[in-house]
Amino acid sequence: MSILIRPGLLFDIDTIAQFQIKMALETENLNLDPSIVHMGVSAVLDDPTKGKYWVAEVDGHIVGCLLTISEWSDWRNGTVLWIHSVYVEPKFRRGGVFKALYLHLKENVLSSPELRGLRLYVDKTNLVAQKVYTELEMDREHYHLYEWMKS
Repeated sequence: MSILIRPGLLFDIDTIAQFQIKMALETENLNLDPSIVHMGVSAVLDDPTKGKYWVAEVDGHIVGCLLTISEWSDWRNGTVLWIHSVYVEPKFRRGGVFKALYLHLKENVLSSPELRGLRLYVDKTNLVAQKVYTELEMDREHYHLYEWMKS
């Protein structure tokens, strides 16, 4: 299976939004409002300072995506990319789609003097995803994530 990785584009909005809706339901049992998700995806694609979507295509069809968000690191004098909103169509899981997306990002970091690394967070109950990240030599040794979200 040949996997093409490319930036998400305006004509990908509907697919990316649908992936986000499916992911929220699957991972957190949340039913998201499609119109809000569509506006959120559109906002990123309209304003690159908000982030960048990457999509994985197989035979011209998008089968996975993720969002990267930049975080300035004063400790490293460079940018760390946070990986968010990962989704791979179920029939393509364990087929190397996320790995292709991740290795593409890793190569971008290795070839850029500005980029310093990659980070992501994962639900502590999502053991399948944790195994994938460990297999890609990511570690969870340094930080615990704390959050507060406005209701």
